[in-house]
Amino acid sequence: MAVLDFAHLTWEEVRDLDRTKAVAILPVGAVEAHGPHLPLATDVIIAETMARAAAARLAARGHDVVLLPPLAYTAADFAAGFPGTVSLRPATVTALLVDLARSLARHGLRVLAVANAHLDPAHLAAIEAAAAQTRPDTGARIVFPDVTKKPWAQRLTEEFRSGACHAGRYETSIVMAACPELVRESLRQSLPPNPRSLSAAIRSGQATFEAAGGPRAYFGAPAEASADEGAHTIEILGGLLEEAVLSELAR
Repeated sequence: MAVLDFAHLTWEEVRDLDRTKAVAILPVGAVEAHGPHLPLATDVIIAETMARAAAARLAARGHDVVLLPPLAYTAADFAAGFPGTVSLRPATVTALLVDLARSLARHGLRVLAVANAHLDPAHLAAIEAAAAQTRPDTGARIVFPDVTKKPWAQRLTEEFRSGACHAGRYETSIVMAACPELVRESLRQSLPPNPRSLSAAIRSGQATFEAAGGPRAYFGAPAEASADEGAHTIEILGGLLEEAVLSELAR
């Protein structure tokens, strides 16, 4: 079956999709600070690579997969103190996702899989709220594997599991594999490790990167990143989303 860019289709091509085999995937990220070496769109890049990896897997299983244009704006208050970060109210994000899922369902696309790469707590809560609101719907369902939770998190890298993974080795490796031209390579190689765990800081009540110990908006070890690790991680992320979609379809 096929992997299709939704926005590149005509309305008649959407009309002619086999709805019994079609799945929609929405890459979701943020425009926010990712250290001095990665672009503001880092999360969006990661989400798109995750979406395409999952789409290839699902297509091999007989599904037509439509890739939606990414959602690049969301709640990002943790990075709000850094120039370039754009943040929305969580309620806005929830409402947008619910409306999107229901709109797609009216065209027969009843499963909306969220390929999410942004881990701000307010953002994750906004997606969970949207999934909860559509769960009672017979026509619209949001599939969301939260990679910060079990069992998904256990399958990602050691740095990711440590919580010191914002613009560190984990995210930098993925961008190096997907869009190496966007990595400020000389800066990346010069950055010392920042082992502070962002997830631990969140649990202790910190609400900004600065308060959590990331004055340059990175946590982890970007100098240790590699494109090979990034390519491997992309495949893992694609597999996680594939499994979540297949589980939902089996219900």
